[in-house]
Amino acid sequence: MMKVNLKYIYTRLRRVKPADLLNLWKLPLALVGAPFYRHLHPHLWIISEAPASAHDNGYWFFRYLREQHPEQECVYAIKADAPERQKVSQLGKTVDHGSLKHWIMYLAAEKSASTQKAGNPNAAIFYALEVSGILRNKRMFLQHGVTSDQCNWLYYSRTRFTRFICGARPEAEYVDTKFGYPRGAVVYTGLARFDALHQGSEPSNTVLIMPTWREWIADEDGRMETVEGTREVTKTQYFRAWNEFLRSPKLAEIADRYKVGFVFYPHHEMHKYMRFFPKTNDYLKVLSGKNAQVQPLLKTAKILITDYSSVFFDMAYMKKPTLFYQFDEDKFRREQYGEGYFDYHHSAFGSWHNNRASLLAGLERALLSDGKVDNGFQAEHQRYFPLYDDQNCERIYKELVKM
Repeated sequence: MMKVNLKYIYTRLRRVKPADLLNLWKLPLALVGAPFYRHLHPHLWIISEAPASAHDNGYWFFRYLREQHPEQECVYAIKADAPERQKVSQLGKTVDHGSLKHWIMYLAAEKSASTQKAGNPNAAIFYALEVSGILRNKRMFLQHGVTSDQCNWLYYSRTRFTRFICGARPEAEYVDTKFGYPRGAVVYTGLARFDALHQGSEPSNTVLIMPTWREWIADEDGRMETVEGTREVTKTQYFRAWNEFLRSPKLAEIADRYKVGFVFYPHHEMHKYMRFFPKTNDYLKVLSGKNAQVQPLLKTAKILITDYSSVFFDMAYMKKPTLFYQFDEDKFRREQYGEGYFDYHHSAFGSWHNNRASLLAGLERALLSDGKVDNGFQAEHQRYFPLYDDQNCERIYKELVKM
């Protein structure tokens, strides 16, 4: 019998916004319309990412379906005004995310697959329906990246995913052991976007800097003052550490000495604070979501600098090194994600640093070796990615068929 975490559901319901309630009128209409739509489209699959996104695992899997299995009816949910809407529309059928038609299609769909925990027309309303067990649909979690931390919000009791796709073997073992999913629900196939990493790209003498977000800063819910002791973003430890690194005279010296360029592209949740960071200059290019995409940046970068972002797994998959800059490790583990199976301190995939001087020294060492990896890296790569090919989407497709 399905156990329901009523306390957690209540906590989630408290976050319901007035806009969510205003959308409730769509539910009864969708419930009436869905059976008729299902009768006409009995084997519909609905694919999605974030509401305005089409470049991650959802996009690559949808592209694969349209190119390799055109017989399978599927639709991609994306906002009508999303910049990437036209790109995905050229591949196949789309539906406006959050529209009444999306509600009807979602309820009628035989199966759905999304990179997001929600992956539905309205996160608040459908969360209550799905996690409580009222709506028992078939959902596949394509993931936004390889899970390496202790993410309680991805536990089975808080998702009810039918399938949890993993991009690395140790990740699958960890999720299967710790997150409470039924036997067979967690599968290691590789991520859909990994297929594109096998396609050629022109490497450049670029170091990519991609820190992840801090939810107590991005959410603007009052936690920043409690955690950081300030209401000003520029006074937070996160901003000061990255700002001081980017403005360091030593970084400019390294750029000149090794003829290398730097690209700073933080997590999209922090893009609203881009005005506080340095501007683009001769050796540093500062990007936001409007003028860049992650995968091309990763494919052309020689070295990655991040803190806890799972994008380092994409770099590791391509056999390229990472430097981990974790100046606020205790705070991050306490306030955001607990420590998981991955040991950042002692990994062959990269070197660990907790202060600017150490990071700059580590960067010089990596540049002196021209970003080359050693035998320890190769052995770790084989352990994490025994499925190293361009058949990730094909394996995901087979799992979705079996669901």
